[in-house]
Amino acid sequence: MFKLNDAVRFRRSVTGVLLILAPLLQLIAVLVDPGTWGDDREAVSFGDNPALAQLQSALYHWSWILLPVALIGVLHVARRRGVVLGHIGGAMSVVGFLSLSALLMIDPVEWYLGQRNPPEQAAKILDEILNLPGVIFGFQMPWIFFGPIGAGLVAIALRRAGFAPWWVVGAILLGWWAGFLAPYGPLTVPLWAAPAAAFGYLGVKVLRMTDAEWISYYPSAAPGVTTPDSYAKTTA
Repeated sequence: MFKLNDAVRFRRSVTGVLLILAPLLQLIAVLVDPGTWGDDREAVSFGDNPALAQLQSALYHWSWILLPVALIGVLHVARRRGVVLGHIGGAMSVVGFLSLSALLMIDPVEWYLGQRNPPEQAAKILDEILNLPGVIFGFQMPWIFFGPIGAGLVAIALRRAGFAPWWVVGAILLGWWAGFLAPYGPLTVPLWAAPAAAFGYLGVKVLRMTDAEWISYYPSAAPGVTTPDSYAKTTA
């Protein structure tokens, strides 16, 4: 599947696999997260099961690292329609999801504080940390909203390109936008299952494409310019 010396097959395969894997990792993370089912104060729930707390942090981290790669890859099919919207959404998703991933380093801090302080005191100390201007403007505002907004814009661009059906767009918009606005808990599970199913559908669709179908999305080249056929024959 992954042929390093075949630019077309490698990019198509990586895009398809990551469209399935990245949202799935996020769904697994919310399922194993002690904070989903326990005390809504993570300083408490993380202390109930430190192993699962660390696992969910790692799963979220890799989900939010890999998803922008998948979104940038699938923009290949929006080369003729939805181009501007896709580029804006893709750029926003990279900035947003990487910012969200960076904030996960606060999870072990929250566990540490919860082990050594009463819940109220731990929450107060954490709020003081997160409210530092450098943390707010460097990692939180407005960047953390760019990820779900960008993913939604990419979904709309794929619909405009004729690649994604409406139910996929609706599932991604519902899951990402409502999922980040709703209180974190059991309700988050079905909300994040929706985009996992939608992106998974797109991933399977990409993997089932032939190399010729993938190449067909390249724009027609002008005389003297590299052609789509030459992309397929490119070797490292």
